[in-house]
Amino acid sequence: MLTVKTPEEAAEIIRGRFGALESPAEIVGLADALGRVLHGDVVSDEYVPGFDRSTVDGYAVIASDTFGCSESMPAVLTLSGEILMGEAACGALGPGRCTAVSTGGDLPEGADAVVMVENTEDYSAADAANVECRMQNAESQDKLIGILSPAAPRNNMIFKGDDVSPGDRVLPAGTVISPHDIGILSALGRCTVGVRPKPVVGIISTGDELVEPFLVPGRGQIRDVNTPMLMAAAERFGAVARSYGIVRDNENMLHSVVMSAAAECDVILISGGSSAGMRDLTARVIESAGQILFHGIAMKPGKPTILGVIDNKPVFGLPGHPVAAYFVTELFVRPLIAGLMGAQVRRRTASARISEAISSNHGRAEYIAVFFNDETGIAQPVRGKSGLIASLAGTDGYICIPRDSEGVAAHAVVKVTYF
Repeated sequence: MLTVKTPEEAAEIIRGRFGALESPAEIVGLADALGRVLHGDVVSDEYVPGFDRSTVDGYAVIASDTFGCSESMPAVLTLSGEILMGEAACGALGPGRCTAVSTGGDLPEGADAVVMVENTEDYSAADAANVECRMQNAESQDKLIGILSPAAPRNNMIFKGDDVSPGDRVLPAGTVISPHDIGILSALGRCTVGVRPKPVVGIISTGDELVEPFLVPGRGQIRDVNTPMLMAAAERFGAVARSYGIVRDNENMLHSVVMSAAAECDVILISGGSSAGMRDLTARVIESAGQILFHGIAMKPGKPTILGVIDNKPVFGLPGHPVAAYFVTELFVRPLIAGLMGAQVRRRTASARISEAISSNHGRAEYIAVFFNDETGIAQPVRGKSGLIASLAGTDGYICIPRDSEGVAAHAVVKVTYF
């Protein structure tokens, strides 16, 4: 670890060395598509909507028939019937006529506006004298509608293809499918969609001191925190997590488990055994089976991190300390998993004022978990050592103090990145 990489250099090595998985699309139904990554572009082959529609309850009209009207001088139109929801409009709308429509209903040919029902009066029940004052040459059996406010062309209507037309790319490859994306897929009649297969992430914890979480540890033993934590993180990032359990500090045993994981997984995370010590085996095992790309990142926590490659698959040697393992996973493994699926990580950030001064070690980027209050804009740092997982409990995100900085002053403006 004499020559460590900066966090930026480490991220660039990961991006440059590992691209998207080369695999055919996995076809899933819409019920299983949420959160998956599109394998290819979704291109429309039809119009949405497929017909001109009203956006209000009212009357379909020819806009020019309403020009100049007002409450004191309404335009009187002859009602040509009603188009019920789910029915197709029959025939064209002629001059001087209107058709009753509901919100979302089909519009007759020739209609270029819809007048809200609130801006109309129904004269069909009025006495003959009032009707005769408002219209001329009308047949006595016709129902008459008074338009009290002029309508401009295209008012209160959606035209065929206003949303989507044939040939439109509605969703690009790499989109992480959201609920509203499922909405447009449904509108297009796509009941299935091609998505990127989920990368399989193999997780190995090493150390003679580790016991399973359900056991009571003896003196000198600790429960394995990293396996369940890293499995949860991998699943949250969109991968399939596979545990290979706890491996004792034995090079042959670790080599055997790593090779099994390399045959079955797309990414391997080995926690523990990455520091520069006689009993730290991860680097030796990776180097014996493949290649080490770097050993050490100029960051705190997480400096001993290893990145290697076995059978063209990324292998991370993570620090055994849970907080360090978590930060390295969030900062480097998460974008790697996204990249394998052809997607990108979009991190949500906010400006804040730090509640207290923080001094920092020169030469390493320091990542510090914080509680962040959106209403007050105050970020409160959490002080804790990388081996104490409770320091992350309930935190909202983290700040980064650059490696060429000696810290931040109290109440300084900082950028909080949400977990």
